[in-house]
Amino acid sequence: MTLARPVTYQCSAADGAARRGRLLTPHGAVETPAFMPVATRASVKGLDSHDLRAVGTRMVLANTYHLMLRPGSGRISALGGLHTFMGWDGPILTDSGGYQAFSLRASITEDGCGFKSVYDGSQHFLTPEQAVLVQEELGPDIAMVLDVCIGLPAPREAVAEAMERTLRWAERSVRIRSREDQALFGIVQGGADPDLRYDSARRTAELDLDGFGIGGLSVGEDLGRRNESVEAAVAGLPAGAPRYFMGLGDTEGLLDAVARGVDLFDCVWPTRLARHGKVISSEGDYNIRLARFAGDDAPLDPDCPCLTCRTYSRAYLRHLANTRELSLSRLLSIHNLAATHRLLQEARAAITAGAFAEFHRRVVARRRPAAEDASRSP
Repeated sequence: MTLARPVTYQCSAADGAARRGRLLTPHGAVETPAFMPVATRASVKGLDSHDLRAVGTRMVLANTYHLMLRPGSGRISALGGLHTFMGWDGPILTDSGGYQAFSLRASITEDGCGFKSVYDGSQHFLTPEQAVLVQEELGPDIAMVLDVCIGLPAPREAVAEAMERTLRWAERSVRIRSREDQALFGIVQGGADPDLRYDSARRTAELDLDGFGIGGLSVGEDLGRRNESVEAAVAGLPAGAPRYFMGLGDTEGLLDAVARGVDLFDCVWPTRLARHGKVISSEGDYNIRLARFAGDDAPLDPDCPCLTCRTYSRAYLRHLANTRELSLSRLLSIHNLAATHRLLQEARAAITAGAFAEFHRRVVARRRPAAEDASRSP
């Protein structure tokens, strides 16, 4: 069935393959390239909706696998849907559970994925159709089809089999969808094989989908193969649709993907780093627990205007780390997300100015010496 597109993409500038645009959703517009913090259980760890808005977040990702188990998609629907439930009035994307099937080693058949609940060990079986129906109950702006992700490196035959099954599942997902106010994105698979990636992208683009995720990367492949795979996927996708790299959040990785025409990203990286005392900085990432910060009265990043950098010194934040204060995780998460959003804001400006390649080179060059120095620090 052909539905009106509830989510659309408008490109406003391009610089090489890199592009700037707007993702228009039922809950507002998102300037792209953009990063989505991961609200796994309808919450970004340690932060609330006000924190997210303050750091520059416009869109978040929630986890279908976890929410279907607790508290359940039916309960969330009865409470007004995911936006009301988590107190977030901006756009939301939900994943389908495919990555959890991979990471939890689910049993996969043509029908779907069988897995145990991480909460109580109960058995569950998720089909492509059920993945769509669960997400329709949750009520995000964008739902993802269920896909088959495998670790890399892997035999080409296994990669091709996962790709073909993902395509068949996408066809089933399109047939079952019913919400006219919710977009459905397909997922490009194909491992680190450019030919399979292009074939997967081209054939997925033939389906009645609103946008496209690039999945199954950052799971063991080297950087060069990953970039080749992204290029091949983008080459097979329509220019007028949004492109979403699933599970990417480090500075260099984001810029590499933007350079190849990707619009949207998500990852636990910024907030997971924060929970381990690690800081994303324009001068190179580092750990605030290092002894050299004990008397340092500078902010985490001299270029950052976030709440944490405006208010607290490295010495104070190191003190919080050493005394295991819970506030450290929140303060570092605020900074790391602000830094990630600011990176892409600056990337958007560079694309508009026709200077993205130089911006990309300058950011990477500035970070590398500091990162190498931090790795040698006691």
